Amino acid sequence: MRSRPYAFALFLALSFAALPAAAQQAVGPSGLPLPRFVSTKSAPVNIRQGPSKDHDVAWTFVKAGVPVEVTQEFDVWFRIRDAEGAEGWVQKSLLSGKRTGLVAPWEKKGTTPMRDKGEDGGRIVATVEPGVMVEIAECSGRWCRISADGVKGWIEQGRVWGAYPDEVFR
Repeated sequence: MRSRPYAFALFLALSFAALPAAAQQAVGPSGLPLPRFVSTKSAPVNIRQGPSKDHDVAWTFVKAGVPVEVTQEFDVWFRIRDAEGAEGWVQKSLLSGKRTGLVAPWEKKGTTPMRDKGEDGGRIVATVEPGVMVEIAECSGRWCRISADGVKGWIEQGRVWGAYPDEVFR
């Protein structure tokens, strides 16, 4: 997804630890919550070492729709973190509020079941490999309704990087 080499060797397990309530309710200068998940609007998207075009490009996302976490705001620049924990700055105009996610990017093998209902007993409609990018339509706090390659279904919320534990949205 980005042009620099990377591996999901040790994904930051802390990303899935519950954030303190205060951190989930912080608001940035834009009036939007910090931290929050968004996605890249287009491609390529340069991620810079600091909040201006004067700073060097740290890496480039080469695909649109990549989920990132906004952790800080400064003027028209957002500090973001990707699923591997890499951080940098991007102009806010290059980001979208569209929710996307990566299925279990911290795993190297195995699959995650996608079900027809957001419940343990739901029929499995597909299995999704680690690192697959999905669109997230909603999350209930336990399950997320997703789509990938035209297939729609539900996966456990803890299996997707792009939604916080217990987060609810439509």
